[in-house]
Amino acid sequence: MKKLLCACAALIMAFPTVTALAATDVSGTWTGEFSGPDGGGGFQITFTFKQDGDKLTGTVLGPQGDPIAISDGTVNGDKISFKVSFNGMTITHEGTINAAGDEIKLTSKSDQGDFPGGEMTLKRAKATPPPANLSGSRVELP
Repeated sequence: MKKLLCACAALIMAFPTVTALAATDVSGTWTGEFSGPDGGGGFQITFTFKQDGDKLTGTVLGPQGDPIAISDGTVNGDKISFKVSFNGMTITHEGTINAAGDEIKLTSKSDQGDFPGGEMTLKRAKATPPPANLSGSRVELP
């Protein structure tokens, strides 16, 4: 009986940890600023993520104007990683999601030396509320 109680207690203590690891969903829009290695040359960058289990897909939009697909994306607990390829270069991003799920600290590095790596902090964009439903209202004109 004592062994059974110990086993149940261990399962109960382990369950919240498993639930917490699975609770982070990064789906949505995230924005941040990427700065060069000397702190200059920054530009706004927007990621749109879609998470399905531990698989991560989505796009990145920077000053180039057109969204670029991310590849090899994964989310494991509070860890996130993905790659972005353009102009023959692949940039690997790895980071950590904060406990509140509203900030990601990313480190990026390129497979080519002419594009320096860097760090950035992404903030979850606030969802835009849907427009008010005016279909049931009546407007009287004078």
